[in-house]
Amino acid sequence: MRVISAQEAAALVQDHWTVVPGGFGSCGHPDVLTRALGERFARDGSPRDLTLLFAAGAGDKAGRGLDALARAGLVRRAIGGFWGLAPSLCKLVRENRIEAHNWPQGVISQMFRATASGAPGLLSRTGLETFVDPDESGGCMNSITKVPLVKKMRIGDEPFLFFPRLPIDCALIRGTRADKNGNISTEREVSFTDSLSQATAARNSGGIVIAQVEELVENGDIQPHAVRVPGVLVDYVVVAEPTDHPQTYGTQFDPKFVSPGPATPSPRKLTPQHLVVARRAAEELRTRPGALVNLGIGMPAAIGQIAAENCLTDFTLTVESGQIGGIPAADLSFGASTHPQAVLEQSALFDLYDGGGLDIAFLGFAEADSSGNVNVSRFADRMPGAGGFINISQSARSVVFCGSFTTDGLRIEVGEGRLDILSEGRTSKFVPQVSHVTFNGQTAARRGQSVTYVTERAVFSLVDGALHLIEVAPGVDVDEQIIPFMSANLIISPNCREMDTRHFI
Repeated sequence: MRVISAQEAAALVQDHWTVVPGGFGSCGHPDVLTRALGERFARDGSPRDLTLLFAAGAGDKAGRGLDALARAGLVRRAIGGFWGLAPSLCKLVRENRIEAHNWPQGVISQMFRATASGAPGLLSRTGLETFVDPDESGGCMNSITKVPLVKKMRIGDEPFLFFPRLPIDCALIRGTRADKNGNISTEREVSFTDSLSQATAARNSGGIVIAQVEELVENGDIQPHAVRVPGVLVDYVVVAEPTDHPQTYGTQFDPKFVSPGPATPSPRKLTPQHLVVARRAAEELRTRPGALVNLGIGMPAAIGQIAAENCLTDFTLTVESGQIGGIPAADLSFGASTHPQAVLEQSALFDLYDGGGLDIAFLGFAEADSSGNVNVSRFADRMPGAGGFINISQSARSVVFCGSFTTDGLRIEVGEGRLDILSEGRTSKFVPQVSHVTFNGQTAARRGQSVTYVTERAVFSLVDGALHLIEVAPGVDVDEQIIPFMSANLIISPNCREMDTRHFI
């Protein structure tokens, strides 16, 4: 192992390499390394035509993370799970300046292990009958991406998707400390992400591993059980300045993210829409004692705070970064949890999800249609990608989609047990047919999943493959404030009732 500068690290990367930029969403990205690589290209025009492979693309929507590499010519192809925090990279995709493939986040996380073990790829049910299925677009995200990498095959009578392995030339990972043998610890990191399998995959592909850390220590200063990536896998170490190594993009360091303690949230001010939706969604936890729960990014992340405020405790919250227990953080600290009970490798948590271990998931939605299909991956001029949404929504026994009824200008007021719409959103989120199928309602109906859609003014349920209105907010008129804004066909349940007034205080 050699200790080198970020500029020396960037100089190691060659044209046409497949590079893995580590991290999860707002946590754990090696910014010093990717920034140096982007600056080298801007200065020298090299390296060129890289392939990026990432599970949950890191970023802060303001230039850090993957957007440091968002330069046409530097990148030729990107294969990723979640893109939403890297708007400049998404812009290159929209403009057809790079080839882009969107695979489920859990698949890519598990793909690093498959590559490490020398497997030809990964066989999975995840993504069947969604846009990832080759019968749809095969995960291709723009018009210049013409040939899906995903293949469909049958084993006996059962269909599967095959995701081929990609040998890795360079893994850019991050840890807290490195000793002089290159052993990496992660005691101040909120997540292990996939650093170990990424490093192993690069090593076994004949590639190199570069680790960004905040401190270099003597051999023996890191206990063996604290080593997350052994030095035998690490070729180079770059020591970052503290300002270039924040724990998350939302905070420099919060000890609650890496220490035991009571499951208390970091309170944040919620909009009326967030407040009502989170309150109503949290009610689903009352009927599932002991549940293993996933909270998605965005509006669902507020459910942990609401549940804690209402003394709902008989469940375990998880975040796909590997967090088990605690209260998930939100915004630019999503991926962390306050006082988690345990932290797993990301791929290990997806093993638990994919195998059916998740009792209930709370996820956002951008569009929903009459058949219960949901789109979160590509809409209007945005293409955040599916992230872990497909793994989670296909495997959880119950799914609760959380979001506002309309968007782009919606303003509401709540109080005295009722909801008042001050200004209507210009865009309805309930459409005749979603533009991108990230969740297939008909498939869910065949599987017997419980599927609910919670908004600030109405609650819907998927019944026999159709959308049924089951609850209406007090103060809302169905004929004037729901039906006119639904392009989707709607069945009003004969048992439709008023939402609990306690959600509107």
